[in-house]
Amino acid sequence: MRLGPAFALLGACVLSACSANPAPDEAAAQSAFITPASESAQPTSDPVAAFSDPAPGVPPSGEPAAEEPPAPEPAAPSTSHVALKYLIGDIDPAGDPKFARIPDKYQGGSRVWGHKDAVAAFVRMAEDAEQNGYRLKIVSSFRSFSDQKQIWEDKWSGKTLVGGKKLNVSTPDAGQRAVKILTYSSMPATSRHHWGTDFDINSVSPAYFNTKEGKRIYDWLVGHASEYGFCQVYSHKGDEGERTSGYEEEKWHWSYLPVASWYLKQYPVDVGYDHITGFQGAEAAKGIDVIKTYVEAINPECLQ
Repeated sequence: MRLGPAFALLGACVLSACSANPAPDEAAAQSAFITPASESAQPTSDPVAAFSDPAPGVPPSGEPAAEEPPAPEPAAPSTSHVALKYLIGDIDPAGDPKFARIPDKYQGGSRVWGHKDAVAAFVRMAEDAEQNGYRLKIVSSFRSFSDQKQIWEDKWSGKTLVGGKKLNVSTPDAGQRAVKILTYSSMPATSRHHWGTDFDINSVSPAYFNTKEGKRIYDWLVGHASEYGFCQVYSHKGDEGERTSGYEEEKWHWSYLPVASWYLKQYPVDVGYDHITGFQGAEAAKGIDVIKTYVEAINPECLQ
């Protein structure tokens, strides 16, 4: 996906938390969340003017014509320092001024908070998409550290199957078990969803995006999301010029770069491995270099 011209104005700034999205065999159980008075003219005292055509751009009343409002521009990138708690999701969005609630019309799941700038940009995008017959909804947005911890530990302990298996039984090695979970789910403290800048749109099922409707939505996002500041951070990987590591492709996961780009730049400086802790399997983080291999392994076109 190429970024549109309007996105070049966003400035220089470039984590997903990768969604807690199930692997393809798990995702089948999830469904796509698509639903389906101006003043009166005054008489003129000039007898010539009374019978003359008005000047271009000036109405008969002699008042200047109202100018068309300029098209809204994406928000300028944030370059202020971000507190550590925002980078690792250790916050309550309901009481935080950086966050806003997603309007009911665009909710498709139980998580309804996002960074206020990202929410505003999504609403603009969804409104414009709807004008052309495309319905966009957010099925997952901000997730706290504790949310991600529960998702991760359920898979780590075998409570949630991964690839049809209980990983605590099938994969006793900590590093190998972490890598299996990281196919689609991020470690706590490493998820882009902690930032509120990343949204899963319409469905978290790979199968949905192979349907006629899913392909149609995805094609629209590829063609237009960059105009609103969004980029698909987990693009296809493996081919020349593409990602070579990290999470599998997620066609549903779109990130608001004017904020997320700055968070990503700051993350390896302020977080490091000292703060990726407090959950089962945390000891594997440094061994598999999860920051470089997953957090920073995003679509090259999303790097700012």
